[in-house]
Order: sequence, then structure tokens, then C-alpha cells
Amino acid sequence: MALKFFLFVSLMVAAFAIPIAGAGLISGLIGLTRIQGTMFCTLNGNIGANDALVQLQCGAGNVVSSATTNGSGVFSILLDPLQYVLSSLLTDCNLVVNTPLSSCNAKLPSVGGLLSSLQFIGNTLIGLLNVANIIPTGFQFIPLKKEKLTTASIT
Repeated sequence: MALKFFLFVSLMVAAFAIPIAGAGLISGLIGLTRIQGTMFCTLNGNIGANDALVQLQCGAGNVVSSATTNGSGVFSILLDPLQYVLSSLLTDCNLVVNTPLSSCNAKLPSVGGLLSSLQFIGNTLIGLLNVANIIPTGFQFIPLKKEKLTTASIT
């Protein structure tokens, strides 16, 4: 009887351990790409822009993801690294803010937008999940007569 019980427990442990080990292996191989930063609404960078739409644009101005800033101007965009290769994100993509800047600061122009290239700052391991961290290099004002700012119109 004890042998049957021991065999049953061993099989149950093995049945649960194999999927958990396999899932851990897969999770360790798959990670995320996180783009985060703060979008300021003043020239000296001390007031965050609330509810500004920050777009990740790649190629000829294609919006691939976006996020809205919180009350402090902080935003965060998560991407699947299987869809967006890190090297192409850094060379072919920009962060763009089309929100009229005058809506958060009346002293700033209402026509134009902000543009920032991207910089990889390292990886963070969260449990078994590997996260590639990317930040904006710094938003620059781009004056345009059009309402929509795209990377295609800047080049």
C-alpha cells in the first residue's frame, strides 16, 4: 500500500513539475521591451504634461504603439520583442507628441509637436522575465504648419 501511495505522489509531482519547468524556460527566453520616460511641458523641464498622447512611430510615420502621460508627465509603452527587434526600434523609430503644447502650457506654441529618438539603457530581470529598457533621448520641439507631426515630414 505504501509503495502505491509513493508511486502516486511521485507521478503527481512529476506531472506538475514538468509544465512548470517548461514554462519557466519559455518565460526566461521571452521578455518585454519597455519604453518609458517623462514628457515635460515647459522649456526648463519642471512640469510634466498631463494626458499627452505619446506615440511610437516607426518607418514612414507608422504609429505602432502609444501611451498617455499621467499627471506627472510619465508614460510607459510595452512591446513584444518578437514583433519589434531592439536594433530597429533604436534606428527606425521615434517618440512623437502631436498634442497641442499650448493645451498644457499657454506660453508654448499650438502648432508643432515634440520628437525624441530612443536610447537603450540596459536589461532588467523581473523573476524569469527579461525586460529591455529604452528611454527617450530628449524631446525637441518641431515647428510645423501641419497639424500632424510624422517622422516622414521631418526628413
